[in-house]
Amino acid sequence: MLDKTKQDWGAQAAAIEIEGRAFINGRYEDALAGETRASMSPADGRKLADVASCGTEDADRAVVNARAAFESGVWASMAPADRKMVLVRWAELILEHADEIALLESLDAGKPIGDTTGGDVPAAARTIRWSGEAIDKVYDQVAPVPANCLALVQRLPLGVVAAIVPWNFPLTTTAWKLAPSLATGNSVILKPASNTPLSALRIAGLASEAGLPDGVLQVLPGPGGSLGRHLALHNDIDGLTFTGSTEVGKQLMRYSGESNLKRTFLELGGKSPNIVFADANLEKAAAFAAIAVFYNGGQTCTAGTRLIVEEGIREQFVEMVVAQSKKWMPGDPLDPATTMGPMIDAAQLNTVAEYVDIGQAEGASLVTGGKQIMAESGGSYHEPTIFDGVKNSMRIAQEEIFGPVMSVIGFRDAEEAVAIANDSIYGLAGAVWSNNINTAHRVAAAVRVGTMGINNYFGGDITVPFGGFKQSGNGRDKSIHAFDDYTELKTTWIEFE
Repeated sequence: MLDKTKQDWGAQAAAIEIEGRAFINGRYEDALAGETRASMSPADGRKLADVASCGTEDADRAVVNARAAFESGVWASMAPADRKMVLVRWAELILEHADEIALLESLDAGKPIGDTTGGDVPAAARTIRWSGEAIDKVYDQVAPVPANCLALVQRLPLGVVAAIVPWNFPLTTTAWKLAPSLATGNSVILKPASNTPLSALRIAGLASEAGLPDGVLQVLPGPGGSLGRHLALHNDIDGLTFTGSTEVGKQLMRYSGESNLKRTFLELGGKSPNIVFADANLEKAAAFAAIAVFYNGGQTCTAGTRLIVEEGIREQFVEMVVAQSKKWMPGDPLDPATTMGPMIDAAQLNTVAEYVDIGQAEGASLVTGGKQIMAESGGSYHEPTIFDGVKNSMRIAQEEIFGPVMSVIGFRDAEEAVAIANDSIYGLAGAVWSNNINTAHRVAAAVRVGTMGINNYFGGDITVPFGGFKQSGNGRDKSIHAFDDYTELKTTWIEFE
């Protein structure tokens, strides 16, 4: 709970029991080869637990279990209303164990405890509950056909689905994948990111406790390069859903083509534009400009890392955003006052440092930040960083940094703002700030992204779809539209004698 102190969370962290074994066929088990990987804290570099490092043989065993569960109909053929009750109970159990799961997420991913308690855990539970509640309210169709015929159009589960999720939002992204795929009757094999598997392993046990049959959900921690590749190439997996980098997403799509053409849905990178006009509420826009980049340390695919500002207010507005950035100085994730935690690991910290050097070499002006801090903690902390005088052609404006680095780009009119916003290989998210309804809607309609805010950033909830245009991926997470990814449409045509 948010009324706990840093000391309270520290004491709970010292006493927490961490489950690191894989979850296979309803039980926690070691990897068949006995291999493990140390789960390390981004906050201080200490080892949290030894986690099973599953290999191809574990994947094959999980696929056999998943296929058997699916073919038996123990879940796929269960009445939607009954599947709903299992998912609702699962969501309730997650909330009953909210502090434990929030703490695991904070320890494992370095996320501030205020974010995991106030955001990640309740959002994951809501996603699961909402999807469960929705599934017995989704109707199949009867097509308009001649009077001597009857045509039924049914949604049927894909079968066995592999879900590969990232390390930046381990719990919420896992819920986005598991909720619709399980609600629609599939068996799912989840591969969490190798460095953030702890919350997924914990909630898998709660799913079983809620009544999910054995084999319907299995969690395999392990390396993406070998385990993820094996799942993507597996000929007995019917669907693959992935959130992560564009580079890896393209490789997974190739694996689909090289194997059985499994249905593959990808939510990938972004370099999102945040467009501010002079007539906007500048105080609110400045606060959200900082949130858009520094929330979760910038390790967010939707981060508004390109701040596109009307030239007449650029200097003033940059000063306002710099002032807001001071509220996002990194701190201990277990301190409820912390707004930004560490980078996930030293490698990501080094990536951010390299891009700071690139930005300066390209001629951008480093306005604030740019350095690692709190190195003595053993964690991977980086200051909020803002570049001004950025050209959209620069690498810091075109490439996804995945860190707390903002690029400020000026524009003269709405047409130029839209042109800059769309000059990207990505199309995931963005926002426009203006009190002129015509300007706001015209610009929002013209920017080619999957989610666009008007006078807000990070807007939306489980009721609306999430996904991208262009190289930000395909398919959609969240909302009823996510069910499309995990179902096949089947037509049954009947002719009367």
